[in-house]
Amino acid sequence: MNRSKRTRRVLILILQTVIAAGFLLFAITASAQKRDHLTDPETELVRNNQELDKRIEVFIKAIERRFAIIDGAAVSTPKKSNKDEDWGEAPKGTRAELLSDIAGILDEAITNIDDVSQHDEKNPLISRSLRKLTSATNGFLTKLAALKNQTKDVDEIAAIERVADNANQIIEVGNKLPAAEESKKKKKP
Repeated sequence: MNRSKRTRRVLILILQTVIAAGFLLFAITASAQKRDHLTDPETELVRNNQELDKRIEVFIKAIERRFAIIDGAAVSTPKKSNKDEDWGEAPKGTRAELLSDIAGILDEAITNIDDVSQHDEKNPLISRSLRKLTSATNGFLTKLAALKNQTKDVDEIAAIERVADNANQIIEVGNKLPAAEESKKKKKP
């Protein structure tokens, strides 16, 4: 009997260890899950806009929504250019999370432009999209500079630096674009 009690205790101890390890693994996995930088409705808008320039517009509006929240402004749903366009609720998160979202969105925009240029480098939507993104990004850098001066939070500063790195890449490439051609020249009377 003494031996069976020991065996039972050992089995219970092993079972408790396995359960504790399972909870620990679950906790680590749950905390390691990465935050999506786009809300589900924004992701759907990206999916629905297959043309590069329209997709870039979605990214720009998504970034503007986050900056509005960071600035403390009420976030309005962007005007619907399409009756099926649904932006959903305003994104939620801390300033550091929202800034990190912006960095992720800029990174995704860069990736989208790179993907199209690798498949069709003469696609006219590339330069049009890059011009739109560069123009918007110049404004984003101005907002970032103000935010950087306002914060001492290390997570916010790290996110601001990620945004600035992506923004500077965009501007560097965008500044190399040739001057935009007028699509329609004025006809002489």
